[in-house]
Amino acid sequence: ESAASCERAWKTAGLKPGIQIWRIVNFKVTSWPEEDYGKFFDGDSYIVLNTYKKEDSDALLYDVHFWIGKYNTQDEYATAAYKTVELDAYLDDAPVQHREVQGHESNLFKTYFNTITYMHGGAESGFRRVKPEQYKPRLFHFHGDKRGVMVKEIPRMEKYIDDTDVYILDLGLHIYQYNGQGSNKDERVRALQYVNSLRAERSGKAVKTTVLDQVAGGTVMYRLLFVNVLIQMNILTSRLSDADGSLRFSLEKEGPVGLKDFDGNDVFIFDTKQELFVWVGNHTTHEERKNALIYAHNYLKETSHPLIPVSCLNEGAENKSFSMALTA
Repeated sequence: ESAASCERAWKTAGLKPGIQIWRIVNFKVTSWPEEDYGKFFDGDSYIVLNTYKKEDSDALLYDVHFWIGKYNTQDEYATAAYKTVELDAYLDDAPVQHREVQGHESNLFKTYFNTITYMHGGAESGFRRVKPEQYKPRLFHFHGDKRGVMVKEIPRMEKYIDDTDVYILDLGLHIYQYNGQGSNKDERVRALQYVNSLRAERSGKAVKTTVLDQVAGGTVMYRLLFVNVLIQMNILTSRLSDADGSLRFSLEKEGPVGLKDFDGNDVFIFDTKQELFVWVGNHTTHEERKNALIYAHNYLKETSHPLIPVSCLNEGAENKSFSMALTA
């Protein structure tokens, strides 16, 4: 109890009915912003306190939950458990304690939020406190029914997309919602609500939304359009140059690129995750040209897609696949 009284985070805990959430960051209890309630990083642990009254009483009652992310470390999980016991002691042992594990939350826990969203990452991950135009693209999967729709961040890859659910691709200033042919009304409604909440969070910025709805008479082209946007967001372009006297290989750009982004003085590795292009400028040096495929091969060995096709193209002799991968 003496340790609990020294924890500054508990000074405002349980003073009135409502939900309060804290996140464990570097083994310390930190307040979680109210506007982000219901959103949880899968690499973290959280403490959730529900303070309430029964209809016939003014006495405050409590349920305290510690939530464990799928990729949370054992040390942080232990800290969350310990701090939950500490909060219980601070509130004179009145709370009912609960353990919650990502993807297996209790029905009581689910009633606290309109939507539970799993974000990939942990305490080191930036979220919402960046300008929308600098926002890291995220892909969300909506799956469920009238009993509840779960929202989960998934890798931005085509193989995770099917036509039975709803997906949202959040690019910051442009949000795409894809309603698969087999999605249900609950998934579509929850996704639309989620889009509206994202727009409200963007500090008054003009956020464009595009809904690709196969259910309402949309064609298979809607899926292709959505997947194409995904592919564009995954593109990585790197430059191989010896302009300063030694070969240097560095990331040039992430996201959509156009032909204007290529410089004829160097070699570029253009990675779409489906295919890799080695673009050789007309004014490259002998060393750059000689090492282009070697660098491309070594680059792919360190990726999650080392076996994709590789094409080496000279400036001015780009093929159809290369042109289709460009945005302009």
